[in-house]
Amino acid sequence: MASRRPDSFDGLGYRGRDDPLYGASYPVRSAGGPAELQHHHWVTTPPDIPGSRNLHHGERTPQYDEPLGEPGGPGAAAGWEAPQPGVPPAEQLNRFAGFGIGLVSLFTENVLAHPCIVFRRQCQVNYHGRCYHLTPFSAVAVMYTITKAQGVKALWKGMGSTFIVHGITLGAEGIISEFTPLPRELPHRWTWKQLAGHLLLKGLTAVVALPFYCASLVETVQSEIVRDDSSSGLLDCVREGLTRLLGVGAPHSRRLLPLSSLLLPTALHAVLRYAIAASVQRVALWLHQRGRKQRVEPSNPLDAYFPELAAAWAGSLVADIVLFPLETALHRLGLQGTRTIIDATDGVVGVGNGGSPLVLPVNTQYDGFSDCLHAIRRKEGTAGFYRGFGALAAQYALHGALLAAARTLLRLLLLEGRGT
Repeated sequence: MASRRPDSFDGLGYRGRDDPLYGASYPVRSAGGPAELQHHHWVTTPPDIPGSRNLHHGERTPQYDEPLGEPGGPGAAAGWEAPQPGVPPAEQLNRFAGFGIGLVSLFTENVLAHPCIVFRRQCQVNYHGRCYHLTPFSAVAVMYTITKAQGVKALWKGMGSTFIVHGITLGAEGIISEFTPLPRELPHRWTWKQLAGHLLLKGLTAVVALPFYCASLVETVQSEIVRDDSSSGLLDCVREGLTRLLGVGAPHSRRLLPLSSLLLPTALHAVLRYAIAASVQRVALWLHQRGRKQRVEPSNPLDAYFPELAAAWAGSLVADIVLFPLETALHRLGLQGTRTIIDATDGVVGVGNGGSPLVLPVNTQYDGFSDCLHAIRRKEGTAGFYRGFGALAAQYALHGALLAAARTLLRLLLLEGRGT
């Protein structure tokens, strides 16, 4: 009994784990000997490797000195097709396009946009500032002034701690979902109970990461002028987070708020941000699919990757705009009592310190979340909730521009590859 070829493959040409025959055992005929002496034995097929091809009865792997696809050659006998020189397969181009756009989006969101995040947070906690930086023009001008005076590191500080907080968030979400019935992912047809459990998981994850987020916040807004590089390290975020959680280490100011007073606002912000971003993303994808059905266009491999990234970009933008006042209050409460000194966000240059920008201490005295909201509205007005909004606009403008540029460049590369 000859070995049989698989009946169903996925789109990449290999058997998926969901296939009932994945890794299955089946009888094959042993080689050699008369037919009546041939017996059956059981072998287990290994999983196919993406991009590879399993050989079957009568086929053999072509040697390095044997050209593929020549008439009468082993490649032709085995069904191999010789690829044209210099032209990669279409599937390889599609994968390259998706990987390229995803890499650009990830790099922009977590690395290139970090200076905008640093300056936005500094503006949010600087209640002394006369300029609110509601437009990206004033924000970019002051960012350039700070960088010119203190160096490039002035707006790239705390980037390592932000990655640590992301890792802690993902790890906590995975651990909580493993030991509780809270679903980490929602099925296509979800129930209200599953949705409530999923949102509860997001809130609990934010609560677990709260002390480390506060430590990362201090690192991102602290001025480089007063920072001691000799005593700072990559894991300072973890150490400071545990110190604040356990209440040990160097004593802080009496104005330092306990983490218990920040639990509910933090969980509320995390749940609302996730819900708004996911809703906008689904609506954007639905509108894209609806518009795509109405117009007849040739298939574009980028349509499999770019719409989802663009929808995620739009969802994050809407969520950050809607929750910007809540984020401002949370950052002020998280920084209160930590004796942090920040840069002057008005772009004022001190003449007595060698031309270095002035620095300001953060000396807020809020009693809690509601008191912070009332104080901002009473002393700074409604615009006080949107300090640093121009930096947020610059951040998403940079992200969107690089996504569009990457899509245009990859489209030209795909057209050139098809033309040749």
